[in-house]
Amino acid sequence: MLASVNKYVAVIGCGYWGKNLVRDFAQLGVLRVICDAKESVLADLSAKFSVEGVSNFDTVLAMSDVKAVIIATPAPTHAKLVIKALNAGKDVFVEKPLALTLEDALLIETTTRKKNQVLMVGHLLEYHPALVKLRSLVAAGKIGKLRYIYSNRLSFGKVRTEENVLLSFAPHDICSILGFTGKLPISVQAVGSANLTKVEDFCLINLEFENNIKAHIFTSWLHPFKEQRLVVIGDSGTLVFDDVSTDAKLTFYDQKAEIQDNIPVLKLNSKTVISIDTASPLTEECKHFLTCVETRQTPKTDIQNGINVLKVLQSAQLSLESQGKTVSLKELQLVYL
Repeated sequence: MLASVNKYVAVIGCGYWGKNLVRDFAQLGVLRVICDAKESVLADLSAKFSVEGVSNFDTVLAMSDVKAVIIATPAPTHAKLVIKALNAGKDVFVEKPLALTLEDALLIETTTRKKNQVLMVGHLLEYHPALVKLRSLVAAGKIGKLRYIYSNRLSFGKVRTEENVLLSFAPHDICSILGFTGKLPISVQAVGSANLTKVEDFCLINLEFENNIKAHIFTSWLHPFKEQRLVVIGDSGTLVFDDVSTDAKLTFYDQKAEIQDNIPVLKLNSKTVISIDTASPLTEECKHFLTCVETRQTPKTDIQNGINVLKVLQSAQLSLESQGKTVSLKELQLVYL
């Protein structure tokens, strides 16, 4: 963290997820001020973490000792607050999604470069020890040639009204999948349904990449039990990241297909639970941001990472709105870039 500054971080939005960021940045010894529209929230967290609380964002931006701003407000406010903070000369950590539209994301990118500030997007899973280990195993050839990826992110609530389940849940999984393919998909297709409010409660997204790699993402907050599972399948094995499990976060399945009498036969040779670091993903994410602020290095989940995720999200949203029509990423880029 910054050697010449002690407490220089402001957390904007201290609700459902923001309070966790307040806790971690306070524990890291850098929390200067918190900001929220609800006085009761400010009073509670200010007392709990012995930190100043204010209700006005402009008041925070005017503080010369605040060098970095953490934005954990509702998604529709992200773009406006990020740009305002960047123009005030602050480094910014913004929770996913970066913005709700590509137009806003590209404006953020332009502002970030113009002001020469650090901007990091809160794609939490990229800092999870299990996913970090999984990526290293895939890169080392543990499962052979990549064939298929799928992710389930399911729970019973919390129901949102400002953003649909696609925008709320899918950024994590899109980011994870893009990290394995290294490229944007060729096309995106999505179907879903709005059952409780005007926004979709569940969504199934299909992604097609080059080299015949395919992926799908299933998201829902109407599911009767919680499931957060990422499955990465290769031609000589499968790795499973189960974030709900307490004793088997990462498992390797030694499986492959063998031809017998001209018929493919699947064989599961063994199943191995892989040990991982027990570090908190959120703490690792916060520490990474502080390192980037100090060294001016580009964050792992930088503006381009956020834009790529948003391209897939916007393609999926377009597909949802057209009753599942397949959307070409090439066509989307011609429109916006």
